[in-house]
Amino acid sequence: MENQHEEQNQLNIELNEEIAEGQYANLAIITHSNAEFVVDFVNVMPGLPKAKVKSRIILTPQHAKRFMKALQDNIKKYESVHGAIQDQEPVSMPMNFGGPTAQA
Repeated sequence: MENQHEEQNQLNIELNEEIAEGQYANLAIITHSNAEFVVDFVNVMPGLPKAKVKSRIILTPQHAKRFMKALQDNIKKYESVHGAIQDQEPVSMPMNFGGPTAQA
């Protein structure tokens, strides 16, 4: 009976080859409204005045908070094995995209 219940609660997640390769990003720009958080992942190349958004993820506020907690938990686990992640100096270029903005 318990196995049957577990099978009903399983989620089958597919990962195609293109998505599995991933996208490199070294900047995340976060904006929000009352209904959603938008996270743009960007690859900024040194010396170039232009950068492209590589991926955009849109989350509800509840999912954004759950994502933040999951990321914090994973960082703690990483640091317990590999040592503290060193913060670097903040990005100095102006970042204003017409809404409340934070960067990570």
